[in-house]
Amino acid sequence: MNDSGHRILLGRVLGALGLRGEVRIESWTEPRDAIFRYQPWTLRDAQGNERACSGVRGRDTGKHVLAIFPEVADRDAAEALTGLEIHVPRSALPPPAPGEYYWADLEGLRVRTVEGVDLGRVSHLFSTGANDVLVARDDERERMIPFVQPQYVTAIDLEQGLVTVDWDPEF
Repeated sequence: MNDSGHRILLGRVLGALGLRGEVRIESWTEPRDAIFRYQPWTLRDAQGNERACSGVRGRDTGKHVLAIFPEVADRDAAEALTGLEIHVPRSALPPPAPGEYYWADLEGLRVRTVEGVDLGRVSHLFSTGANDVLVARDDERERMIPFVQPQYVTAIDLEQGLVTVDWDPEF
């Protein structure tokens, strides 16, 4: 897969911690400190400006994931990183285990019911704590479908670009 430009959002910088330039980051990898394995990072600010960064070290303290960026030696420099998103090329991630999917691989796929009714495309997914939720959007509405296999999500065909769901189109 050519993923020049296809990047995965793995986390973001939450803010400075202490005086020596450490920052707290939010990591969506499992385990949380696995984010440090997938470098170089592309750091993106709210305006869409990007820059590459590698050599970031860190650890999961249980309460926070702490990171030390190269050439960030004090609190002011660390605070300047607050809010940056951490992206990596999709190719930097290991293949998912059978039956598991990266959310980014599902976004944009068509969503169709087991009866063949088109529900639009996967807009995004989010976690509720109890289960993940797939959001399907078409021109008229948005549907939130529990990402529970095989009860509601009955099939995923990445090659066909299709998610099949057992879901009432009127719900």
